[in-house]
Amino acid sequence: MTEKTNEKTVKTEYKVKNKPVYSFVKRCFDIFVSGLALILFSWLFIILAIVVKCNDGGKVFFRQKRVGKNGKDIFISKFRTMKPDADKLERSFTPEEYENYLKEFKLETENDSRITKVGKFLRKTSLDELPQLWDIFVGKISIVGPRPLIRLELETKYNDDAEKLVSVKPGLTGWWAVNGRNNCTYMSGERQKAELYYVDNRSIMLDIKILFKTFTAVFSRKGAN
Repeated sequence: MTEKTNEKTVKTEYKVKNKPVYSFVKRCFDIFVSGLALILFSWLFIILAIVVKCNDGGKVFFRQKRVGKNGKDIFISKFRTMKPDADKLERSFTPEEYENYLKEFKLETENDSRITKVGKFLRKTSLDELPQLWDIFVGKISIVGPRPLIRLELETKYNDDAEKLVSVKPGLTGWWAVNGRNNCTYMSGERQKAELYYVDNRSIMLDIKILFKTFTAVFSRKGAN
């Protein structure tokens, strides 16, 4: 009897380095900082919610499915910066726009017709990401980590390194975000290198360095597009 060959390729699971002290300190820091920020900026949440609602009468928050640690589906929240149903790309983009979108999984703010006037301001100042403080507090994401991606983005841009990338919790800010975010692209391969560099070298000191660079970028108005 001929032995059947298993056609499925067995993937080698990426084993994340166990750093219990670092993980504990980081989680405590996440809970303390996000909890404090939620209290201190509650007034700002209310103002921004009213502004977004009054802009076009649509929903205040936008929730999107992303890939969390170990490949688990998570939903993260932002203040809505786009027109209603803008996430239905087949309706929002021309074929050419959709092709360009798939290259970096974004369009520059000034070229994206889906973004509202209020949304442009929120993105420029990164205020649209304030609701993610709650996601940090409950443990979906961390303050520092790789950018949380949609599954198609993860699978098409990271390929064999996808499992490695999601072996750690994604973050609100990260090594890629503070190092030439708009210049380190998928097409050049620099974005992948930056995100994977963090996975391999994450530490308390690196996280502190990223936080300082994040504050510098935000206050110099180098916000996200």
